[in-house]
This record gives sequence, structure tokens and C-alpha cells, in this order.
Amino acid sequence: MAQDQIATVEIDESGRIHVFPSSVEFPSIYREAMEVHWDAKRRSLHSPTPREWSLVQWFQQILSAAESQGCILQLATTTSWVNIPANVRDAILQTVSH
Repeated sequence: MAQDQIATVEIDESGRIHVFPSSVEFPSIYREAMEVHWDAKRRSLHSPTPREWSLVQWFQQILSAAESQGCILQLATTTSWVNIPANVRDAILQTVSH
């Protein structure tokens, strides 16, 4: 299975979480029917505007959708965190370290 590092994790002005892979693109991610979308202009996977799920749950959903497409996305020490509150970043880091 392919692997790629996550360049950036960002929360946009609509409250959606974006995951920017370093090099892999996911134009067919919609086929997974997991409510994860590919923004070709920004080159990011993103959630819908959160409703019942937390941003951490959406982050996990994005990683699961990417894995269903044959790519494991991994956080790196170089991953940038944009508009991510410290508590959300810490919760995301806890989920991926277990």
C-alpha cells in the first residue's frame, strides 16, 4: 500500500477540516461514500461542515477514506497545523499514536 506524509492539517472558515497530502491526489475519493471530498484547487481532502461528529472523528474518517483508496496518510514532524486549536491537535495526535 502506498504511503504519503501529511503536509498540512487545517480548519477552514466553514469549520471543515482539511488534510493536505504531500504528493498523492484523491480525485475519486467520493466513490468511497464516506462524505470525504477532494478539493482539486487546494489539493486537500476535507470533511463536510461538522455536524454530529467532532473534528477528530472527521480527521480519522479522512485517513480511513484515503486508506480505502490505497494510501496510508501519516503525520510527520514537519506537518503544519493551521487554525487548529491546541486541544484538537493534541486529540488528533493521541488518536494516531495509538
